[in-house]
Amino acid sequence: MKTFGRTIAVITAFAAGVISAWATNDTEKVTVLTEDQYKSSVEDFTTSEWEYLGDGPAVVDFYADWCGPCRKLAPVMDELAAEYAGKVKFYKVNIDSAKALAAAYGIRSIPSVLFIPAGEEPKMNVGLMSKEEFKEKLEELL
Repeated sequence: MKTFGRTIAVITAFAAGVISAWATNDTEKVTVLTEDQYKSSVEDFTTSEWEYLGDGPAVVDFYADWCGPCRKLAPVMDELAAEYAGKVKFYKVNIDSAKALAAAYGIRSIPSVLFIPAGEEPKMNVGLMSKEEFKEKLEELL
């Protein structure tokens, strides 16, 4: 019985640590957008011309909850959002709930990450990137 009790205590402590980490991590620096929010704050994807609505560089991660590589990219996004806070805006769009947006951008594979420099055409990267590769692309934005 003591082993079982200790196991429960360890699991409870682990869960408390995870919840505490969630509460204190930098995920709030990555904004999850709906299609409507994307259309009004990043770019109106229903028009034929690209016009970035933001005022500085941005990154948009097109992902899905069921996507393994997307789940691997999420902590990288969180870390880099904290590191580049105030320099680059970080967004996420779930393609399962933003089908028109995904179709407008021709997203067929995820993760797909849109790198948006201020005043220039955006560039799409398809597939999982290492933190170093992601950081190199961010530096190109600045």
